[in-house]
Amino acid sequence: MTITTETRPGSAAIQNRRQSIQRSLIILVVITVLAAFAPALLPESSQTIAVRVLIFAIMAIGWNLMSGYGGMFSFGHAAFFGIGAYTDVYLLEHFGWSPWISLVVGAMLAALVAICIGYLAFRYKLRSAYFALATFAFAEMLRLLATNTSWVNGTTGFHVPLLPDNSWSMLQFAANAPQYYYIGLALVVICLLITMFYLRSRTGIHTVAVRDNEDAADALGVNVMRVKLTTMALSAAITSVAGMFYAQYFMFVDPDIAFGQAQSVQAIAPAVIGGVATLWGPLVGALILGPLSDLTAGWLRNPPTFLEFLSGRGGLDVVLYSILLIVIALVLPKGIVGSIRDWWKRR
Repeated sequence: MTITTETRPGSAAIQNRRQSIQRSLIILVVITVLAAFAPALLPESSQTIAVRVLIFAIMAIGWNLMSGYGGMFSFGHAAFFGIGAYTDVYLLEHFGWSPWISLVVGAMLAALVAICIGYLAFRYKLRSAYFALATFAFAEMLRLLATNTSWVNGTTGFHVPLLPDNSWSMLQFAANAPQYYYIGLALVVICLLITMFYLRSRTGIHTVAVRDNEDAADALGVNVMRVKLTTMALSAAITSVAGMFYAQYFMFVDPDIAFGQAQSVQAIAPAVIGGVATLWGPLVGALILGPLSDLTAGWLRNPPTFLEFLSGRGGLDVVLYSILLIVIALVLPKGIVGSIRDWWKRR
């Protein structure tokens, strides 16, 4: 008697998906363990750079989910960053709420705003450059609104009230305390886990399908509007977390810092350099761009002989940002991680 083993349709795909999650979890554990030693290895003066890398990473993870995996290019993620930052400082100063509660409130508020923007944009069929311009315009609108609104202190912004002692509940510690780094690292890990499991969920798979061919996905019964709005809401919520953490670490926020174009660029650039639509690309990009402004500031203070003409000048980090983006676009169009992944598959 011959026994035939039949494979149920889709079982191979499910098995591959499980193996992919397991591999990603192992890589994440290794990265987290290695990163946990950073405060012990880095000088105290580098703690700020390390925290900035983590903030860049959270912002880029949020942007990458919507623009990389979802195909909805955003040039206005500063809006969600600013909502997180302003929600934190406003609730802290006026009601004394813990930043941990503000994190949840800010994430929900950013998600709600993202759904409103997305609904209006998709309702009127805005795509590609028009959609990017709409997100940019909305971030600028929020910046102008905050600048001219007295109940959020207008151009003055907010200072986070100083506490006499360290407090985990109020997320406040001494300057350059390692607790900030470990909290930022934990937030990055949580954001990566959310992204990882979302992309393996049914909605996440539909997100990529809609990005690849919206009309075909619609014809197959995918609710395109719901999928897009869900992805935008999750992306906005993640980005708002970066805003909350920024406000608590730097203890100050104003309209230009929170909603300025620089924040949108800092969400985009790490993902593009590291690799759009790759899980680890935003991390790699943040590691490269995070220390860039401090390195260039050091060069400008004591430039080598051939760069003496740059002494005392500012903006070199922005120039290097631009050069890096051009080089990556020409040499590694899929970013560092995307190019390595393709090379690994071809070898």
